[in-house]
Amino acid sequence: MDASGDDPVVDVLITSFGRPAELAVTLSGLAAQEGVPFRVIVSDQTEGEAESFLQPAVSAMVRVLRAQGREVHLERHLPRRGLAEHRHYLLDLANAPFVLFLDNDVWLEPGSLDRMYRALRAAGCGFVGSAVQGLSYLPDSRPHERSGLSLWPGDEVSPERIRPGSEGFARWPLHNAANLAHAAAELAIPPGGWRLYRVAWVGGCVLFDRAALVECGGFDFWDQLPPGHAGEDVAAQWRVMERYGGAGIIPSGAVHLEAPTTVTDRAIDAAHVILGQ
Repeated sequence: MDASGDDPVVDVLITSFGRPAELAVTLSGLAAQEGVPFRVIVSDQTEGEAESFLQPAVSAMVRVLRAQGREVHLERHLPRRGLAEHRHYLLDLANAPFVLFLDNDVWLEPGSLDRMYRALRAAGCGFVGSAVQGLSYLPDSRPHERSGLSLWPGDEVSPERIRPGSEGFARWPLHNAANLAHAAAELAIPPGGWRLYRVAWVGGCVLFDRAALVECGGFDFWDQLPPGHAGEDVAAQWRVMERYGGAGIIPSGAVHLEAPTTVTDRAIDAAHVILGQ
């Protein structure tokens, strides 16, 4: 169904720096979503002029979303103070009951957002994430990395404490390559269905219950980090998982565009600094 005209239930929050072509593809994926009403907030930190917003492909997809009746807000947020501060800024702009943190190099297949939303409502946990898949790896099946896949019973998700060295931390290889695409095929999930599974964390595409994320502090730790850091999403997810639980969803529906990363300074691990591990 077309959700235009309805109050947004999900705020899609996109941090962006460079990569205008990838941002256009990300927005095109959102334009193909139906069901749950959503609005889009993009915050760009490209230096100089807002080049990403001025690129024809980006402008075109913004026009498409708006023609569908979606709200699209284009923000400029400088100077750059790191990913945690950028996510904190976007979360402060959100007011919908649910927030999707979506990287600017991820394409969502049709139906993904509504499926994540329905799964999160059914589970009643803090977040549900669609781990991004690199489809160039489809010929590279890795059953040894999928051996740790552990499904939650039905939609029952329980709080967990994840730290390096814990049993749950060892799940991280599940999200390598195209592992979830292979897992979805093996599970033979019917169209429109899903299974939730235990995660270490989820990168690139995570739908949160906004109240749960805010109650757990969100990204309020940004001022404890230097601008050059990574793992801020891990730190936020682990805090939510301890109180409310979190899960990954199969099928994922999130395709990584496999563009070069813009996070080149990973000297500081935010989870290590914030959670003392």
